[in-house]
Amino acid sequence: MRNPFSIVWHWLKRIVVSITVLWFVAVIAFSFLPVPFSMIMIERQLGALASINFSYVSRSTWVDQNQISPYMALAVMAAEDQKFPKHWGFDFDAIETAMAYNKKYQKRIRGASTISQQTSKNLFLWEGRSWIRKGLEAGMTTVLELLWSKQRILTVYLNIAEFGDGIFGVEEAARRYFGKPASRLTASESALLAAVLPNPHRYKVNAPSKYVLQRQQWILRQMQLMGGVNYLKQNDLRWERR
Repeated sequence: MRNPFSIVWHWLKRIVVSITVLWFVAVIAFSFLPVPFSMIMIERQLGALASINFSYVSRSTWVDQNQISPYMALAVMAAEDQKFPKHWGFDFDAIETAMAYNKKYQKRIRGASTISQQTSKNLFLWEGRSWIRKGLEAGMTTVLELLWSKQRILTVYLNIAEFGDGIFGVEEAARRYFGKPASRLTASESALLAAVLPNPHRYKVNAPSKYVLQRQQWILRQMQLMGGVNYLKQNDLRWERR
């Protein structure tokens, strides 16, 4: 008779291998196919159902890179990850700075996640600060950087980022808040959307606080200092609007 522990271990290994294979297939497929939904969308929807909130619906509309304003691509890099075109998924200088800040100000945690890391987390993982999730995120980010172009990572990120309750992706956000497609977003509108990304439940695009408006202006200044939309061409992102 087989040891029960060995049986459990055998099936556990099979499950882990199966999940890994499915994830790898998804990574390959999403390198050129539209992403229909993300794990963060599923998590939000299940959370709403668990709290008996049947009015909540996660909404997202996929758009290709050439259907997104180059100002929006520039705005999220200015706000979230200015070294995005150059790093391999991790900004170690930002991590070191965040660690020193968090050690000094323990009640106000500062993150250092790059756009690549946020794409991995939002697409495949769950929210939280556990070491298990961070470890998986690091591994997945490395694979994305190896298999996807920077342009693809940024396109997927913009399509699954959360901009408000049930509002996922820049196309949904542009139509909801500004009544226009993402391709027509201005620099100011793009900066306002990027300004709420740290916490789209606390910060509102349609009712911006003083802090959000100040952050919007800071992002606009950073966009100018980076060189405007020419920054995209200079870093081989080839962001052409349809």
